[in-house]
Amino acid sequence: MASPREKSIVSRKIDTLIIGAGQAGIATSRHLTELGVPHVVLERDRIAERWRSQRWDSLVANGPAWHDRFPELEFPGIGADDFATKSQTVDYFIEYANRYNAPIEEGVAVSEVVRNSKRSGFNVETSQGIFEAQRVVVATGPFQNPAIPPIAKSYDDIFQIHSSEYKNPQQLPEGNVLVVGAGSSGVQIADELQRAGKQVYLSVGPHDRPPRSYRGRDFVWWLGVLGLWDLETVEPGKEHVTISVTGSYGGFTIDFRELAERGITLLGQTQAFEGKTIRFQDDLGQNIRAGDASYLSLLDAADAYVDRNGIDLPLEPKAREMLPDPHCMKHPIREVDMTEKCIGTVIWATGFSSDYSWLQVDALDEAGKPRHQRGVSSEPGVYFVGLPWLSRRGSSFIWGVWHDAKHIAGHIATRRQYEAYRSSGED
Repeated sequence: MASPREKSIVSRKIDTLIIGAGQAGIATSRHLTELGVPHVVLERDRIAERWRSQRWDSLVANGPAWHDRFPELEFPGIGADDFATKSQTVDYFIEYANRYNAPIEEGVAVSEVVRNSKRSGFNVETSQGIFEAQRVVVATGPFQNPAIPPIAKSYDDIFQIHSSEYKNPQQLPEGNVLVVGAGSSGVQIADELQRAGKQVYLSVGPHDRPPRSYRGRDFVWWLGVLGLWDLETVEPGKEHVTISVTGSYGGFTIDFRELAERGITLLGQTQAFEGKTIRFQDDLGQNIRAGDASYLSLLDAADAYVDRNGIDLPLEPKAREMLPDPHCMKHPIREVDMTEKCIGTVIWATGFSSDYSWLQVDALDEAGKPRHQRGVSSEPGVYFVGLPWLSRRGSSFIWGVWHDAKHIAGHIATRRQYEAYRSSGED
């Protein structure tokens, strides 16, 4: 007996349905087109919507244009070593989608995906009717809902936003600012606010801080030649370690001591809010020194690579010089009274959570996380593209997504060949 959902009139049938028209969905569409797989890409908003509406005005890519791109299309109008702006990145994705005639339908929100009963494929409910698809590629990415920790409290006189809502310094009210989180978003926002004349407090957790460049090569090049982009699993103990890097102002190495020297007050991880008092863990020095260790280890690996291969690259001894520990490291601040310090804004640069509640198939674990092998789900016919560490460390970058999408498209094409096979004795 058909389920109530299957009694609904199926408005459209398609072989493969891609959900999401960001970098993952666009790349998957490109490869499916090349392999002749009929498909449609559904996007609830616009192409590259996250880049359009959930990034601040001055954001640039964290990697240079020669690296952070699809292999088949260079960024137009900027140098290979430049960092693409937000608008240039959006235009790039639109150009790529148009170049390969990606069948993208914007303004179509998916509300539910269920497997058909007693027959292959999936029933997909959307804001524009029902699709029946043999395969579903989830390309919505991991950054779906802003994640604000439960310790956060509401205050009538404190302006609080997630980093995805931050646009520019003029958006904020008068007063000083606390930025919680010192990954790339948090540290870049704190840096911009300090340059704009704000007094900034920055809560720093565990992080890696690679050199922006070393011996004339960007850190993305070093990670490539050292094979570090191809690591398949996260190093034990670093599952929740963020990366602090920036392409702003032409790109520079994030140095927390230098930020403190410029006037940013560094704090440990945010621990609790008690009234108007914020308490912080006593881990600032530990977190900064661990970041230093990751920085120096990459310099060591780079030097060893140069020596081993006899490459002529300039020495850079000053890269190993460290500024003195600032006062806030020597004498950690364990609590801050927001009224006393005139803090009028809290920006939560604390990442995102995923939401797959609409994906009503056996593709998620007990925690609601995708269960897959290189993007091939445990639920036959369901695929994931665009997740961190989908196949390797580089999976989060544009070029990494492109290669992951190629693998998924190849898997889909192969499955279609098996499904289409008929023996000589069959009609």
